[in-house]
Amino acid sequence: MILVTLYSRKDCHLCDEAKADLEALQSAVPHKLVVVDVDSDSKVQKEFGLEVPVIVAGPFRLKAPFTSQDLKVMLAAAQDRERHIDLVEKSPRLAEIREGVVWNRGDSFNLWISRHYMLIFNLIVFSYLGLAFLAPTLMQAGAPRAANMLYKAFGLVCHQLAYRSFFLFGEQPYYPREAADLSGVMTFSEATGLDESNAAQSIFAARNYVGDEQIGYKIALCQRDVAIYGGILIFGLLFSLSGLRIKSIPWYFWLLLAIVPIGLDGFSQLLSQPPLSFLPYRESTPFLRLLTGFLFGFVTAWFGYPMVEESMADTRKLVEAKWRRLQKLAD
Repeated sequence: MILVTLYSRKDCHLCDEAKADLEALQSAVPHKLVVVDVDSDSKVQKEFGLEVPVIVAGPFRLKAPFTSQDLKVMLAAAQDRERHIDLVEKSPRLAEIREGVVWNRGDSFNLWISRHYMLIFNLIVFSYLGLAFLAPTLMQAGAPRAANMLYKAFGLVCHQLAYRSFFLFGEQPYYPREAADLSGVMTFSEATGLDESNAAQSIFAARNYVGDEQIGYKIALCQRDVAIYGGILIFGLLFSLSGLRIKSIPWYFWLLLAIVPIGLDGFSQLLSQPPLSFLPYRESTPFLRLLTGFLFGFVTAWFGYPMVEESMADTRKLVEAKWRRLQKLAD
């Protein structure tokens, strides 16, 4: 029988309705109901106080508003999950022997991945960002051939426009276009002498421009991409340090905080410039690219990584249960 927890409070008609719906579903989906008053504990109140009623069954969580049908679907999913785990944990010993249940390399791999996947994710993102920063470092160290290999590789996934990139080892961290209207910094054309009046030639020149000893050398990813992967890496590290206990945010928060800002900044710039020119001309700034890119990366990881952890937690539980059964068979 599954355990269902209803986080509620006094004088909450939605909570009363949720409790009544649960009682009505008792015959269809048998469960043990525990009602928790969120106002009775400060920690519980901090987590659920603004969202009651909240119903939790295993890894599944349902927040108001929801219908009785939503509730029935969640309980059925929790029940199916519990049955599946029970089948794995309670299979008769003779049946296991006849089926030749053994511990194989696939089990070892699945268990290792489910325990260390965040280390892998963080290392991949860190390495990806690190290689982008390595390109200008190699240029500064006098190894242009190795650096150009990195620039070409990252050029397959990023526009690498120099006036929308960060620079290392130079006079300024960036050299924006004149249209960005930033005071106190040299523009890209002032620093390089390249003409921005011809849009097509300007884009081609800015993509291929790497830098020099005075101006510095550009990072192999644009400002927005650096911020995106930096945000993903920072959340990944925080998630790991938390013991994988940070919960996923709702999809509408992801849409509002990650998609909308980067969409407004990026598409308003794209649609304002040739060959489209649907909007009044504008050029974004390094700050806006950094802000919207970081929000997209950080919030997307916040939305996605906890979901991956729910799946990995189930994998760990199933594979560890198989290991315990095999240990009993060996005794």
